[in-house]
Amino acid sequence: MARKTATGDEAAAIAAAIARFEAETAAVPAADPSPAVSPWQRAALLEGVGAKEAVQESKGKGSTWLS
Repeated sequence: MARKTATGDEAAAIAAAIARFEAETAAVPAADPSPAVSPWQRAALLEGVGAKEAVQESKGKGSTWLS
């Protein structure tokens, strides 16, 4: 049985076809995962909750809160 190898043009065509197939069927790269809440926003939310508790405590002591 005679073995026949691909010519340079055929090998290039096969390589191009494989590259095109990989490009067309590749998974979409995932976006950079960013936290749902930024660290700055989280800190602000936590401080806001703390301020609300401080206001509630101060109301019980007879002082007034002006905003």
